[in-house]
Formats: sequence, structure tokens, C-alpha cells
Amino acid sequence: MAMRGKAATIDEYLAGVPEDKRAALEKLRKAILAVVPSAEECFSYGIPGYSVDGNSVVGFAAAAKHCSYFPMSGSVIATLKADLKNYDTSKGAIRFPADKPLPAALVRKLLKARMAEIAGKGKKKTR
Repeated sequence: MAMRGKAATIDEYLAGVPEDKRAALEKLRKAILAVVPSAEECFSYGIPGYSVDGNSVVGFAAAAKHCSYFPMSGSVIATLKADLKNYDTSKGAIRFPADKPLPAALVRKLLKARMAEIAGKGKKKTR
């Protein structure tokens, strides 16, 4: 039995999400994997997401009144500010209503920006 609120897999997490939000997050998941098919499922900061070569690339979650996309980088949101003008954003999240999932083209742009950022870091890992 899974611990209360602690899913072990993204499938388990989604199984516990209300149907409307689950549909939006499933669509988001499909869009993410279309762009980064090599991404590995993970949980980062307690939310489901994907990583590539140990780098968190994206996270997503359902909240009471919306769904969220987490680019795992504040600079991605700043870089794509014009593309995100119709969304409620914070430094680390993009919030959207379950009945209006993020378009696949926008997800692609967000992921490409994040992947470019990771590639730019190269092998200069600090501590």
C-alpha cells in the first residue's frame, strides 16, 4: 500500500488525481516524452517529473484549482515570457486550467529552452 500522498511512480500519482486534471497532465506527459523520449521518470521536490542524465528537466502537478508545469529553472520562464503572457506564472511555475492544457508546441519550446540551458552548463558542476 502506498503511503498517504506519496506515489512511487508517475502512473500512481496520476491515478490519484481528479479525472479532468489527470487528462491534462497525461496530455502534458505525452508532449514531454515526444520531445525528450530518453527522459527518465522521477520525483523532484515531491512532484512527478522527468530527468535527463541526472538533470531535472521538468515537473508537473495538479493543485486544487489548476495544473502546474515546472521547468525546473527560473530562467526558462523569463526567456519565454512573451510565449507565456496568457498564463499565470511565478519564478518556477506555469499554472493552467485543466480544461486548457499547455499546447504541445509551447511544451516543446519550454523543453528545448531547458535542455539548451542544461547543455550550456556542460560539465561544470559545482560541488
